[in-house]
Amino acid sequence: MAFRSMLAAGVAGLALVVTAPSLAEDAPAAATQTAEGNTPFYAPFGIDLKAMDKSVKPGNNWDEYAWGTWLKSAEIPADRASIGAFRDTFDRVQKETRDIIMNAPAGSKYGDFYKSFMNTDQVNALGWTPLKADLDQVAAIDSKSGIARFMGASGGKFGISAVGTFVYADTDNPNINVLYIGQDGLGLPNRDYYLDEKFAKQRAAYRAWVQKALELTDTPDAAAKADAILALETSIAKASWTPAESRDIDKTNNPMSSAEFAAYAPGIDWDAFFAGADVPAQQRMIIGETTAIKAIAQIVGDTPLDTLKAWERFHVISQAAPYLSDNFVNARFDYTKTLSGVTELDPRWKRGVNLVNGAVGQLVGQQYVKLYFPPAAKAEMEKLVVNVKAGMADRIRTNTWMSDATKEQALLKLKNMMVMVGYPDMWRSWDGLTIKPDDLLGNVERAGEFNHAYAMEDLGKPVDRKKWGMNPQTVNAYNGFNQNKIVFPAGILQAPFFDLHADPAVNYGAIGVVIGHEISHGFDDQGRKVDATGKVRDWWTPEDAKRFVAESKVFGDQYASYEPVPGSHVNPDLTMGENIADFAGVEVAYDAYHRSLDGKTPPVLDGLTGDQRFFLGFAQVWRTKARPAAVASQIATDPHSPGAIRAFAPLRNVDAWYDAFGVTPDQKLYIAPDKRARIW
Repeated sequence: MAFRSMLAAGVAGLALVVTAPSLAEDAPAAATQTAEGNTPFYAPFGIDLKAMDKSVKPGNNWDEYAWGTWLKSAEIPADRASIGAFRDTFDRVQKETRDIIMNAPAGSKYGDFYKSFMNTDQVNALGWTPLKADLDQVAAIDSKSGIARFMGASGGKFGISAVGTFVYADTDNPNINVLYIGQDGLGLPNRDYYLDEKFAKQRAAYRAWVQKALELTDTPDAAAKADAILALETSIAKASWTPAESRDIDKTNNPMSSAEFAAYAPGIDWDAFFAGADVPAQQRMIIGETTAIKAIAQIVGDTPLDTLKAWERFHVISQAAPYLSDNFVNARFDYTKTLSGVTELDPRWKRGVNLVNGAVGQLVGQQYVKLYFPPAAKAEMEKLVVNVKAGMADRIRTNTWMSDATKEQALLKLKNMMVMVGYPDMWRSWDGLTIKPDDLLGNVERAGEFNHAYAMEDLGKPVDRKKWGMNPQTVNAYNGFNQNKIVFPAGILQAPFFDLHADPAVNYGAIGVVIGHEISHGFDDQGRKVDATGKVRDWWTPEDAKRFVAESKVFGDQYASYEPVPGSHVNPDLTMGENIADFAGVEVAYDAYHRSLDGKTPPVLDGLTGDQRFFLGFAQVWRTKARPAAVASQIATDPHSPGAIRAFAPLRNVDAWYDAFGVTPDQKLYIAPDKRARIW
């Protein structure tokens, strides 16, 4: 359950991608309107004017100009790591989904799941009793082969593995699903948390939680075992690739058969591992972080059996802790709060809604789109997509550094890019999943195994591009990488991202940029290595590739200079794809906005021109205030730059932004025209 390789998502999203792919059965009934009359959520035309600080020059501090008044007064609640547009929208959707769950018909899976989580008296009375069978299974392991089998079976269960597995479209034949294998084995977010001194506090809190978790389950020699577990994971961290290395498809696209893999990475009984995972011998698998996996396998092979059993025991406890009694929940929170800087645990109802959305979210999503996503919104969004795709096509055709041969292939890829809006065409079946209103831990385990089996059953089968990797109520969007598709769930299609009644300039600056962002992932530093069919191959001329890399470096060097919190600079090698997508999204959506005007001059509203409203629509999407610990964690682990950086950094390279706000050389954000990045 802990696999975090960059390969695992198989997608490039706007924020974070956390849900599993899903299948469908029938389309939802017509949705009801969510807005009253023709009034935008942010009156009078879609921009939150009260958030602005017009005393600041846009070219000196764009974020403060766009939302400085809000920034001065906004306070981060104790149970949050950050606040802003994404969080506001997430909170709104969370309340809407809570209402759906609370009004679930008798016997519904999502209603009963929520009831089991909210039955705190029963959960506290049971303590860790529901987990004893799992821990007995770990205790019964009597060999390294038994450890390998347990790791293989941990995909849909509690436990940890040296490697993670998932199923996705083959890099060579994107019409068939194959098995992917990537590095794993860490409890902390990534290798830096074990090796970098700036994370010493988080490391100490984790070590304390390891010991406490073992003590809470009456484990003998908990302190010594905690030391051994941390030492094991530190060794794994030293062998692991960095997040930047893990996102490089050139390095992670390594086909092997099962036999070749076993010979390459000795130290683990791979036959036992795959037997535990219920995966037969494979003629072709895609191995991610090769040298790391080879080293990690040897580390596991050299580690005493008792240490490996303690390692598994702890991770079973840690992953189950949120669904056990309060003493487990609170002890685990004492550790996790050091990662984000929050000081209070989320209210239980919020944790319950998040659990239900994560486990059976598409069931809730069917009801969500009926209530909160009107057909008019879907139709308008689809029209926006058409315009933005046309804007991207224009950018490709007029690109000065791209050859005609590469342009032809790029336009073909854009033409073949599938777009899905709101919800799946068909809904996934949940037949066979048993949910009980009085069995929380059992529900979590059954749902985990059910969803894992559902994902793994695609192995060796044709790819279904219409499958979704997010729930309809998710506040996010994504590009399906070598499935060449982009997906926009209903959850993100509301203010400030999209408002059916907002001024078009605002919608193009907000959701239009999101659309452009996802489209351009097909042409970013990794997406450009995938052709129109989804096959991973280099379809650029060598000269074009050199020019692209040169312009990307200019852009990346700008981001490397940003230090949102002391000691943590943005890593352009990790964030390059998302940064390019932000930049391209702005330029493509801006072109699409002007295309939509059909030569007409937009009105001036509240003293703001159409172009100014476009850029402010973009800015308010990234309105953010975050705790330093959360920002530091994001910079170390996340391929997305912090929101406050994303609000201004791309604009420094957009000529139209300078023109719209009269940004001059004496202002802090100014970059001379010949020094600006020119990618799209």
